[in-house]
Amino acid sequence: MNKVLIVMSAANTWERTDGSSYATGYWAEEVAAPHEKFVEAGYAVDFASPGGVAQPLDRHSADPEIAGADCARHVAHAEKALREFGPLLKLSEVDVDDYVAVVLPGGHGPVVDLFQDPDLGRLLIRADTAGKVIGAVCHGPAGLLSAVDEEGGWRFAGREMTGFTDEEERLFGTAEGAPWLLACRLRELGAKHVGGPAYQPFTIRDRNLFTGQNPASSAPMAEAMVAALR
Repeated sequence: MNKVLIVMSAANTWERTDGSSYATGYWAEEVAAPHEKFVEAGYAVDFASPGGVAQPLDRHSADPEIAGADCARHVAHAEKALREFGPLLKLSEVDVDDYVAVVLPGGHGPVVDLFQDPDLGRLLIRADTAGKVIGAVCHGPAGLLSAVDEEGGWRFAGREMTGFTDEEERLFGTAEGAPWLLACRLRELGAKHVGGPAYQPFTIRDRNLFTGQNPASSAPMAEAMVAALR
């Protein structure tokens, strides 16, 4: 059976510029929707993170006033999938050749650790070189920033992509005090970042790279990835 790898952050805290700490974790819909779509399509799904550390749920993603009326279903699906999978794989021990696709979900964790994780960087460069399908949603595209080659070049410079916009960060209340903003950083490093309406589904494909702007984009991005794999 073909396999898909979901790479999760291991961070549970986002340190702010004012010295405060913001509790973070995985965003339920961004884990649940891709997992659900790939399993429905007949793929096995593995989970990995730096050190194999299990990240907690971001409680905001369980709040229907923030995450929508369907959030309880996403939380239940994500928790069940992670529980049944068991201990996460250590990212440093993963062989990307075992997978047909790699998915990076969000929550704010990727801007804490994945953006500079060398194991993820090597994995993504190898996956991109092989033309494997790569997907990243919401803050997940921060993980793409880790793909820096030995000469210091960013693998995804010049590629068209989306991700959580600066406007959405402000609306969510986490722009002020953020060490850096995702969309701004992607543009600074050479990505062609494109944003759609705030909190509405919006996805972009650039060759083998699929990106989604926000939690609502998780399922459409995964569906596009499945279609490409077929």
